[in-house]
Amino acid sequence: MKTPHPHITVCICTWKRPDLLRRLLEKLCCQQTDARFSYSIVVADNDHRESARPIVDAFRRGDQEIAYCVEPEQNIARARNMALRFARGEFVAFIDDDELPEPNWLLTLLAACEAHHTDGVLGPVRPLFEEKPPDWLLRGKFCERSEHPTGTVLNWRQTRTGNVLIKREMLRGIHEPFRPQFGDGGEDNDFFRRMMENHHVFVWCNEAAVFEIVPPARCKRAYLLKRALLRGQNQRHFANFRSIAKSTTACALYALALPFLLISGQHILMKYLIRLFDHVGALLAVVGIKPFGDKYISE
Repeated sequence: MKTPHPHITVCICTWKRPDLLRRLLEKLCCQQTDARFSYSIVVADNDHRESARPIVDAFRRGDQEIAYCVEPEQNIARARNMALRFARGEFVAFIDDDELPEPNWLLTLLAACEAHHTDGVLGPVRPLFEEKPPDWLLRGKFCERSEHPTGTVLNWRQTRTGNVLIKREMLRGIHEPFRPQFGDGGEDNDFFRRMMENHHVFVWCNEAAVFEIVPPARCKRAYLLKRALLRGQNQRHFANFRSIAKSTTACALYALALPFLLISGQHILMKYLIRLFDHVGALLAVVGIKPFGDKYISE
């Protein structure tokens, strides 16, 4: 008896980014399947004004199946859970609204998941600059993320939801796969940590890349340092005595080293300033100080 083709639901959580969402949907509507699977799309609008609705309605006039839902409370964990409620496939893929996939993105993720007999597959997110970035940004590789050989088994600190395919069956019986207390960030690390504690395994596929749109505003020093503070703030959920001691020591060492780093080149200086701000953000969060409030940042 012929096995039916699996179905993949692609989940997108978006917030006031209609132009980026339009570009992403254009790419998703052209995914290659090689007749090996079918797929649908869910857009979870995290804006109570429903700014994404006109974009989704325009794409609904085509053949691609697209569902639209709204999570009015700005909380990335709740938005992900809302998207999952509308997912109907045996597999669920997540991609961020500022990313663009290759035409064979889903096909490559699915093939890797089947080949490695795993519960999920993550792939690389590579920068796509809208304008030529400054030299120090390129030399410091500040918009690049860690990559691994295909088949590498990941630990939870190496995970994120910007480019991932998971088996939906692992979510059975879990009311809120992404916990709302992580609504300003860190919800993906927390999700994968709990899944791994339940013996689920996730591997890397370096061929299943997506490209993150990097506008000029994200190439500025102020943005990178603010992002580091927010990233540190979001790590408060995982703080313990060891991590607090590590951040305290690191802050002191980086602060002492700054005068010497000033003559080492802009990319070297920024590298250590970002690390310093990561640790400062973590320490501020531990004592209840949030420099930018309850904002989340996609990594």
